[in-house]
Amino acid sequence: MQSSVLDHKATTPFHFIGCIELREMLGRQAADVQQFMAAIEEVPLDSIYYHTHSYFLRYEHGPTLLPNDFATWAAISVRDRALSERLGLIDPFEFRDLESLRNEVVSIIDDHLKSLWNVPRLIHGEPFEFIRSHIIEVDLAMIANSLREFRDLLASLDRSSLFIHICEARMRKGRRAGDFVSWIESETGLGLPELAGRMATIQPLGLSLEGIRSRMLAVLDDWLG
Repeated sequence: MQSSVLDHKATTPFHFIGCIELREMLGRQAADVQQFMAAIEEVPLDSIYYHTHSYFLRYEHGPTLLPNDFATWAAISVRDRALSERLGLIDPFEFRDLESLRNEVVSIIDDHLKSLWNVPRLIHGEPFEFIRSHIIEVDLAMIANSLREFRDLLASLDRSSLFIHICEARMRKGRRAGDFVSWIESETGLGLPELAGRMATIQPLGLSLEGIRSRMLAVLDDWLG
């Protein structure tokens, strides 16, 4: 790749933002799968967000086979492997809004309950505690004007910034490709649609934020040569 392209300055620099997550206990618990489904139908959408998307923020090298709190509780506390596997296959980033995601979770649990004689109950650990998420953005005073600068800052970036620009951007801000891909592709950013296309193939499901970072860096390093 020609150095003139690599060192091209973006019209609009990329500003890296971090975050602090504030957690609010909702006072709603579930001790069996029927209660679990009923609560999921009723809790605020911010709680659905916390137990799915915010999972990525809380686990630095998190277990990738159980990629959300719902699947984790079904597997560990209820010991319902079949339900856990189905919930673990949900990709929260495939849904255009949180209500659609909630409906899918409820549909899976409802379908599972219809196939059973008895309602699975808590066997180990604690009842499921519903929590909601409040994300407070923090300016990191980190700015990238070129692809080289972007790559180097991405390598040292706080995980909370990865979460903001990958997860928060997609679901709560409506930027379906995420902030990184959008900036790399945009004419007001770097204007590199081919590179943006390669970055867009990296999907969060099954990866931790560190895993996503590693794959992004691999794509960037290959492009930079």
